[in-house]
Formats: sequence, C-alpha cells, structure tokens
Amino acid sequence: MKTVSIVVPKGNTILSSIIGPYKVFKGVNDYLEQRGKQPAFKIQLVGITADTILYDGLFSVHPNVILSDTTHSDLIIIPALNPASLGENQPFVQWINEEYKRGAEIASLCVGAFLLASTGLMKGRNCTTHWMAADNFRHMFPDVKLIADKIITDENGIYTSGGAYSFLNLILYLVEKNCGREVAVFCAKLFEIDIDRYSQSPFAIFMGQKDHEDEPIRNAQLFMENNVTGKISVDQLASMFSISRRNFERRFKKATANTPVEYLQRVKIEVAKKSLENTRGNINEVMYSIGYSDSKAFRTTFKKITGLSPLEYRRKYNRELAVS
Repeated sequence: MKTVSIVVPKGNTILSSIIGPYKVFKGVNDYLEQRGKQPAFKIQLVGITADTILYDGLFSVHPNVILSDTTHSDLIIIPALNPASLGENQPFVQWINEEYKRGAEIASLCVGAFLLASTGLMKGRNCTTHWMAADNFRHMFPDVKLIADKIITDENGIYTSGGAYSFLNLILYLVEKNCGREVAVFCAKLFEIDIDRYSQSPFAIFMGQKDHEDEPIRNAQLFMENNVTGKISVDQLASMFSISRRNFERRFKKATANTPVEYLQRVKIEVAKKSLENTRGNINEVMYSIGYSDSKAFRTTFKKITGLSPLEYRRKYNRELAVS
C-alpha cells in the first residue's frame, strides 16, 4: 500500500484540488475492496496546522497529519494555491525536498506548480501549469522549462498538470501507473472524466503578454491586435518603431515569449475562435475576416494553436450547435 500525502497549504488554496484527488484515490480503494483485493493507497491530508481556513473562512480543512509529525510518503500531491501565498507555505518546501530525496514522487496540480518550482526541484525540467498563469510562472521561474499547452508532464518521479480540473487527468494517470489501465478506466467512468486528454490548448485564451517595460514592443502588440484583417510583416513593424529587424525580433521574444509571427498568428486565431463560438457563418468567411486567403494555411495554424480543426472547435464551443 502506498502512502499518498495530499498537501493542505495555507492561504487561498483551490478546495476542489484537495477533495478531487482524495475522492479518486478513495474510489480506487473502494473498487479494489469490492473485488476482494487490498486497497492500493493510504491517503492522508498533511497540513502545517490542525486547521486550515480557506476562502475567507467559508471553508476549513482539518488535516489528519501535521507536517512536523509526518512519516515517509510515497506520493505527495500539491494542490492549486495562490502564488501570493508561497511565503506562508515555506515549511512545505524543505519537507518536499527531503521526501523526494527519500524516494517520494511529487505531483503538482494546476498552479500548485508555483510551490513545486519554489523547491528548486524543477530547475531545467519540464513543467506545466494553468495556461492563464504561464506568463507569471515564466517570470518567477525562468530556469524551468514551461510547456504551457501540456496537460501532464512526467519526469524523474515529478509530475505536473495543466489548469483547473485538468488535474483529474493527472490523477487518473497516476492511478493507471500504480493500479493499471482497468482501474483507471473504471475511475474515468465513475467520475465521468474524459481520459487521455493531452493538451489544454483548446481551452486557452490568448491575452497577450503586456506586463513588461518595453513600450515600443507593447505598441507593436497593440497595432497587431487592432489590425487583424491586414497583412503585417515583421519588417513593417520594425520599421514603424525604428528598430532593426533583428533587434525587434529579439526584444519582442524577450517581452512576450512569442516571436512576432507567432504573436500575430495567435491574435488572429483568437479572433477566429470568437467568430466560431458565436456565429454559424462559413468557415472560409471566418478565415477571410482575419486576413487569411489560404484555407490550408489557416486550418494548419488553427490546429497548431488550439489542438482542434476549425470545424471541431465550432462543434465544441458554438452555443447554437450545443443546444440544437
């Protein structure tokens, strides 16, 4: 039986990312016991104190193990927590490091990646987190290889998951690794989780990274966003702001984490997504409205960014089609 320790951080922790793993692992145990087998997991909630107040006192969690009293864990689950609360959760940092050295596996859920990265264990390693937190994560942990479109990363006994409820896919992944595919499929059916999702790209909303100090680059971003129907070249943008092309591309990448071409593509595809969500117009009309004339190039770029074809995206998110 493996000991699973679910961390209960202080501050604004997402309650569902504590309850969700607990319920799935308990569901595994119940399933196995109903078949006359031994449970697979000993599940414990580990807190700094005996009571953890969440959401301004609306909820409280009562860990059954205090951090100072813990014994060895086989798997540590770090739930999603507000990055602003990293300071008050520093006692977990040393503990996680020590447990990993003793052979424990570590899994972070959603923005729990911020606490995991603060341990130093992720330096030079692949990691994912909520797509909305990607820019902040890159800024805080530049030595971590963030792969923001992934739902799951798995490297040397350290796992991370994408945003929000996609953490359930990582929990199923861990169930399968420890108990086999049959048990994981049962849990997927019991909790109605769409198993084997690999990308959070279909959910991501591109908002553009403007939290930087390079004003000419910010103005270039705004120009792109306000001229999605036209054809804009990198040379044109560099000339507009009196910057050499090479220097413009370097500064743009540093400020936004995208090349100018990638940024313009993402801006255009974000507009196309909105059209596909809210209208039933011809897909070619959507394509023309954002300045594309080559349908193959449009579809290729759309799928590269969203993980879906334009038609698949419309079927998934268009309200009229959803209720028809």
